[in-house]
Amino acid sequence: MAKLNDLQTRCKPNWCPGCGNFAIQTALKNALVNLNLEPHKVCLVTGIGCGSKMTFWINTYGFNSIHGRLLPPATAIKLSNPELTVIGVGGDGDGYGIGMGHFIHAMRRNLDILYIVQNNQIYGLTKGQASPTSDKGSKSKSTPFGVIEIPVNPLALALSANATYISRGFAGELDHLTKLIEDGIKHKGFALLDVFQPCVTFNKVNTYEYFNERVKKLEDDSNYDPTNKSLAFEKCLDINENEIPIGLFYKEQRPTYSEEEVGLKDGPIVNHDISNINIQPLMDSFT
Repeated sequence: MAKLNDLQTRCKPNWCPGCGNFAIQTALKNALVNLNLEPHKVCLVTGIGCGSKMTFWINTYGFNSIHGRLLPPATAIKLSNPELTVIGVGGDGDGYGIGMGHFIHAMRRNLDILYIVQNNQIYGLTKGQASPTSDKGSKSKSTPFGVIEIPVNPLALALSANATYISRGFAGELDHLTKLIEDGIKHKGFALLDVFQPCVTFNKVNTYEYFNERVKKLEDDSNYDPTNKSLAFEKCLDINENEIPIGLFYKEQRPTYSEEEVGLKDGPIVNHDISNINIQPLMDSFT
């Protein structure tokens, strides 16, 4: 049985005191324990950013990729061994900026991956520049007169790209966030979990107090149906500064990429016996 101590490492996080990443890491650990997932059956894939150091602080298999590129190695890992639980963790700049192309294509392929995006609406690691999700008008080191662009809407993008599980959490709601991670892991297909993760050092607007006054759980609305895609679009596009929904926005079931890939019909690639394979004829063909 998986235990919390099994996930501990000798290294300790060096995030700023109060950073929302502490809650995300705790929720992820709790979810793995609640689902009884042993560390050697989980692979955590990260990019570049404050939160992407998480591979060093959770004792599972891990792959620390480059900025915006965590989803390609996560794809390769899942296709090589579909029996592994593959979880991607990266920031809003990582996933919704330089990694946007990978984000879109991973969703349409319906890879069986949970992708947790630490959305603090700022570039924290590089000391406070505007990110793709910074609110219009936000002042930062890179936008001293205010952001003039409309922010990326990751949930609406995910819907249009046919992701099969789309949710949003808040680092200030630990139990709720843990449940969203558990459900995202259990979902067969691409699961997006966008998490409001306050940056206590560089974002003085989107704070814990800001979200505590505004977040509202979709589960509390008995009329909301997360299997209704049209309704989900309406909810994602309804921009209300005084009421921000969190929870499960949309869910559907369809075959995953691994299930339909003919190259996997004989089982996971890592289990194939290659002891008697002679690659010399192939090598000779290149000479």
